[in-house]
This record gives sequence, C-alpha cells and structure tokens, in this order.
Amino acid sequence: MLQNYSPHSRPRGRYRRAGALALAGTLAVLTACTPSGAPQPPRTELTASGPATAPPSSASLSVTTPAATATPSAAPKPRPTATPATPENTLASLSLEQRVGQLFMVGANAGGSDSDAVAELLGRHIGNFYLAGRSQAGVAPTAAVVASLRAAAKQSGNNVPLSVATDQEGGYVQVLRGPGFSEIPTALAQSASTPAQLRSRARAWGAELLRAGVDVDLAPVLDTVPGAAFGPANAPIGYFQREYGYTPSSVSALGNAFASGLRDAGVAPVVKHYPGLGRVTLNTDTSGNVRDTATTRTDPYLAPFTAAIRGGVRWVMVSNAYYDRIDSERPAPFSPVVMRTMLRSDAGFTGIIVSDDLCNAAQLAPWTVGQRAGNFIAAGGTVVLCANTADVPAMYGEVLRRATAEPAFRKAVDAAALTVLRVKAGK
Repeated sequence: MLQNYSPHSRPRGRYRRAGALALAGTLAVLTACTPSGAPQPPRTELTASGPATAPPSSASLSVTTPAATATPSAAPKPRPTATPATPENTLASLSLEQRVGQLFMVGANAGGSDSDAVAELLGRHIGNFYLAGRSQAGVAPTAAVVASLRAAAKQSGNNVPLSVATDQEGGYVQVLRGPGFSEIPTALAQSASTPAQLRSRARAWGAELLRAGVDVDLAPVLDTVPGAAFGPANAPIGYFQREYGYTPSSVSALGNAFASGLRDAGVAPVVKHYPGLGRVTLNTDTSGNVRDTATTRTDPYLAPFTAAIRGGVRWVMVSNAYYDRIDSERPAPFSPVVMRTMLRSDAGFTGIIVSDDLCNAAQLAPWTVGQRAGNFIAAGGTVVLCANTADVPAMYGEVLRRATAEPAFRKAVDAAALTVLRVKAGK
C-alpha cells in the first residue's frame, strides 16, 4: 500500500459509550498539539475468589475446663485457581462480534482529529488501528494520541490490547515526522548500508515508534524489482524507490535486516507485498486489472518472504494484484492458492496475513466493500486493512452476517481471531 495521505472524510455520529466521550475530549486537546497523555481508566484485574479473611486460629478459642480439648480450626479452603490467560481461553471469552472486530485494522488520523469516527469503530470492537496521513507533531504528541486510543478502547469494553501500526518505511512513505522521529531515507538509499548497519539503524527507528506507542510497522517492502532500468516503470515500488536492490538476495539481506532491527526494538514488522509487486507496471491503488504475468508458486522472487518467515516474522501483507501463473481468476487477497497453499502450506507461515488496503483500491472496484472483506477471510486471510473508516461498518457487517449464516465461514473467523490473539500474546 502506498498511502493517500490526504485525510479521508469521516462519518459523524453520537457517542454511544463513555469511552467514546473520553476519546473525543482528549483527542480534541491533542489536535491542538498538547502532548499530555490521556488518563488511564480504572483497571479491573482478574483475581481468584476466596474468603477475605483467614479463619480464626486455635489460640483464640476459650478453654472451659482443664479436661477440655481445644477444637482445631477448620483447614482453610483452597482458593480457586484463576483461568490461565491463554489465547484459547481469551477467544472463548469473546462474543462473535468481538471476534470479528479483531479481524480489522482501520486507519485513524495520526493527528488524532477523527475522534467521532474512531469512537463509532470502538463500538464495533475493532481490535487494530494504524496511524494514517502525515504528521509533523513528533513523538510526544503522537504518544498521547495512541494512549488516548488505547484508553478509549478499554473504556468501551475492549479487553484485548490494541495493535497500533503505521507506515514508516522511509522516503516517500513515512507517516510520522517531527521532534523525536528521524528522517528515514528510501529503501533504495538504505541499501547502501551493510545489513548490520541497517539493522542497527532500524533498531533506532523502531525505538522511536515504540516511544510513540506504535507496536507494528507496515514495513519493510520485500518486493524485488528486476533491475534499475525497470524501476521507474514499476509504479507501486520502483517509482518511489521502495526496493532494497534488484536481486532477491539483496532484498532478502537488507529488507530482513530492517525487519530484524524493528523486532530488536520491540516493534513487529509487516513484510509486504506477498507474493511481490516488483514486476508490475500499474499501481493497484489507482488502476484496475493489475496483473503479474511472471511470478510462479516456486519463484526465486519469493525468497525474501520465505527468509522473513523462517526468521520469525509474524505479519505478512498480501498484495491486491492478480498473479496469472498462480491464480489467474482471483486477485491475491481472494485467492486460497496464495494464502492457504503458498503462505500457510508452502512457506509454513502461522502468523497474521493482513490485506493491503481493501477499501480504496481501484483494483477491487468490481466487488462491494463488504464482499471484499468476506472474500478475504473466506480465502484464508486474517486481518482486513481499511483506510476509509466510512467503509468499515459495511465490511464488518458482512463478515458478521456470513459468520452467523455459514458454519464454514464461522470456523474461518474463529481461526483468524485465534491467530490474532496468539500473535498479540507473543506466540
């Protein structure tokens, strides 16, 4: 995804929860660049039930005659053991509506100016957000925006931690700037470093994100552009210098060094755009019928992704293109061949398969936004990414409808929700 950084129009609605009111008030202040964080709501901790006081000891019992024997106190009853907070137990505690909410990652303005739209989404249990647009505010105000978002999620009844992401590749694709954020060069410029140097630099960039409360970065790009001469003609990647060189080995070494640096800092990288956008000439964001006519199921250009998966990456983004030599009938986000066969079976990936933006992509115009979300989950996807908050109710509603009506789809929803919970738990 190459973001359109102009803010999207946001639906306005009445807040339905106390958390929504808190979010609106806090974010209004944050939009005026006040760096103070939002107050945290009271936290309810799970505790084992049991008697509040200990039973009386035998020393407190009176003795009426020398021959009397003190009655021993009853042995304290063991306290019930709290249910372990495993992903499986967490899933069991969630309603279907809450499970569906975990399957969405929705754009929120990086400056915190769309509080009413975000509040409506929290009412649908949305479990993942990404900071979109462009912000020059710096680390401290961004951290306040994220803290307010997390606090409002808790107040709205969402007990599963949010994942908060952004697009911080560098160069033309860097959402967060200002005091405390480095100016990150393009991937092509980064490729002048050694892998060790780049890993160290990415660790520092990741630490900046973590200080701002962001724990997922929609980077790095692991697409291989087949040569410098082709770069300018490759609209989504090469034109913007988003590639780490022109061979799978270069992309693998440098792109995965970037990913490792983020992980060193405690930020989850999202490698993209599987199975690769380096050979196309059109951009799926702005054009339809974008097709890769070269990539195969065993293509050497898959090597950077395979290396990332073997190295422990837990998020992979799928492109919106067609791949004629893999599944010519369906674009990648609707293709079980791409997601179930290639990513799950061939590559052994067990983490989150996240879509590219399914809302605004011209490539997907033949389908309604609801169909896009449903098709993605049915084909084996995990998290639907949507940049336009106005489209989320229709997408959420369609996934919920199908999960209610179709047993096989319900199983896909449950499996995807469990995958999200496992990744959030560090598994």
